[in-house]
Amino acid sequence: MDIKQQWIPGNFKSVPDIGHTAQHDVVQHGWTPITTTTSVLGVVFESGVALAADTLTSYGSMACFQNNPRILTVNQNIIVAAAGEYSDYQFIRDVVEEKVRTEKSLNDGISMKPKALHTWLSRVLYNRRTKMKPLWSTFLVAGIQNDVPFLGEIDKLGTAFADEQIASGYGAYLALPLMRKAIDEKREKFNSKLTKDEAIDLLKKCMEVLYYRDARSHDKYQIGIVTKDSVEVQNLALKPRWEVAKLVQGYE
Repeated sequence: MDIKQQWIPGNFKSVPDIGHTAQHDVVQHGWTPITTTTSVLGVVFESGVALAADTLTSYGSMACFQNNPRILTVNQNIIVAAAGEYSDYQFIRDVVEEKVRTEKSLNDGISMKPKALHTWLSRVLYNRRTKMKPLWSTFLVAGIQNDVPFLGEIDKLGTAFADEQIASGYGAYLALPLMRKAIDEKREKFNSKLTKDEAIDLLKKCMEVLYYRDARSHDKYQIGIVTKDSVEVQNLALKPRWEVAKLVQGYE
């Protein structure tokens, strides 16, 4: 049966059916990711949330597809970004878009909320994990609910949490310390959160650091911004400064 025919409007507990579990299949699929993407970053600022992700999809170690966006505008309250297997992100993207179309067709003035989508994604990924057919992706859900910014992560095991700053992949080692430092300094000095411009500048700095240090990153990237008034996705490109290469020593 077509997955899209199984949704019940407003039922966030439903999960996509994948057929039989892996141990009953003749041919096994999904054991390892093939076409992959790298880090996604997210940070909460005073009036919203910003996400960042580059547009490169790698085939193994080869930089194969250089224009694959992975920040999805769900509705006027939610944006989603993904890292990992790109085809798994495409699968979730298609299902989420179908859910949004179903909600709009009801015309009842009710739209999906970020916490609801975050919870539903955690159940979908956990369901696939228990069937031994995991979706090899990490998702960041950002949005505004009851005028309060929300940022949450779900990994391929279905583990879900929310925080003011989140980074996946290599970004958890290189970008997350920079994000935490900037947020802590702003809180200690001014007892306030980052502004929108400060959050965008912080993500730009982190994407530049990842470009220099992460072999699977790319100079073209997107920043998605959601506030209570608007949702926007900016397409940006780095201007590398390779003179910093002289500072890298000890690897001769």
